[in-house]
Amino acid sequence: MNQRTADVRRTTNETDIALSVNLDGTGEVDVETGIGFFDHMLAAFARHGLFDLKVRVQGDLEVDGHHTVEDTGIVLGQAFAQALGDKRGIRRFGSLALPMDEALVLAACDLSGRGQLHWALDVPPVMIGAFDATLAKEFFIAFAGCAGATLHVRGLAGENAHHIVEASFKAAARALREAVEPDARLGDALPSTKGAL
Repeated sequence: MNQRTADVRRTTNETDIALSVNLDGTGEVDVETGIGFFDHMLAAFARHGLFDLKVRVQGDLEVDGHHTVEDTGIVLGQAFAQALGDKRGIRRFGSLALPMDEALVLAACDLSGRGQLHWALDVPPVMIGAFDATLAKEFFIAFAGCAGATLHVRGLAGENAHHIVEASFKAAARALREAVEPDARLGDALPSTKGAL
């Protein structure tokens, strides 16, 4: 299997983002978005997915964090799609129920090429540092759409916003880690009866 890496740059009037990812990494992280808690979430995502991730974001934080978070999801999704290529030889599906203290979050994904998010997570509408907790959903909408991933994130328990959001990033990362892994039994075949993903 070829090296599965991608470098993506996206510049708009709201954000300037440079991102690189290695799907076969060890979880090395170098992230600066200007939002401390979001940096923490991206670091957790990379570490638990074992994705090497470098992100630099200049966003219009004088407005709020929405564009920074959503656009980072867009660029990370684009990078995943690029790094995956034609998806030959991957497991394609992944899922995990992840506990974090009182929170329990289920994430399941299918790298189907049909990007969509199904979100059933009750996140309190609070600020976690400079991060609006409701932006977690916006990040995953953008990521799933641009990665071509069907992603389900479902809250099974939880009260603390920090724990719920962090569990969602870690659970999604673990599910994606499983989905992108090479399947030795599959070889170089495509994990689909359609002949394309």
